[in-house]
Amino acid sequence: MPRESNYASDVHGATGRTGRIVELLTAYGERAGNALVYSSAYLAAIAMAEVAIAMVLLSLPPNPAPVVVGLVTFAVYTNDRVADVDTDAVSDPDRSAFVRRHRDTLYVLASVAYGLAVAISVLGGPVALAVTLLPGVFWVAYAADWVPSVAPHFRRLKQVLLVNSLVVALAWATTLTALPVAFTDAAVTPATAVVFAYFLLRSFVDTELPNVRDVDADAAAGVATLPTVLGVARTRRVLYGVDLATAATLAAATLAGVLAPGIAAALGLGVAASLAVTALAGRVDDGAVLGVAPDCSYLVVAAALVLTAA
Repeated sequence: MPRESNYASDVHGATGRTGRIVELLTAYGERAGNALVYSSAYLAAIAMAEVAIAMVLLSLPPNPAPVVVGLVTFAVYTNDRVADVDTDAVSDPDRSAFVRRHRDTLYVLASVAYGLAVAISVLGGPVALAVTLLPGVFWVAYAADWVPSVAPHFRRLKQVLLVNSLVVALAWATTLTALPVAFTDAAVTPATAVVFAYFLLRSFVDTELPNVRDVDADAAAGVATLPTVLGVARTRRVLYGVDLATAATLAAATLAGVLAPGIAAALGLGVAASLAVTALAGRVDDGAVLGVAPDCSYLVVAAALVLTAA
């Protein structure tokens, strides 16, 4: 065979092998990405960043709070997705299929994660333990089916307008703020109240935005959310108002000397990102944007705080 033919054959073979490698890497990358998003692992990472933000704002020393909150977040949201696998089939069929396929594994991982979080929190004392248990207790009251069976006249908190989002926001704002304080035996200061208010208001918006994506599924399941009751356009205006209330809180804290201007500006970037995502509600076809983007705004805040410190 001529030398040129051998060369062409080798190039073709190398190109084919490279193509197969790229395809395999792409496939594995897509699976890994789906696992991170569908299992709520990415939420655990973001929750750890939120605790780190709280620690910086409160000038707290290093402690296990970020790890504990990450484990609790993974456990609570994974269990929630396992519990809602049937209703999620309408709003997010890909995630529902993933959870259904790996239901047993996810349940075991979530149980181990919460158990490990509780074991670590014992080192922080009774207050840290109580705060660690709080999200699980709230989730049981929020999503579990036992409430209607025990008291037929009552619905799950998840089905009650505003209460559903407020319960979630209150649970996470308390955990994110109180756990690092409990681990370090720090005093409660005006800055603590500002951090709590920031996470409470931001978490409310973060909870309601995905409801825009899930409006049809929630309406079919009898879950009352702002989008199902007020419609998407009015919901968008309400969430604008909550974000502006957050900005006003930061401004007042800065004027009172509770927050340094640079810190307030970093937190304000998170509010600006939230406003930008809220503006997309009902205006984008990709529902994943409203499900993932709100939480990712905390990464913007974390990056801004790093630059401020530098």
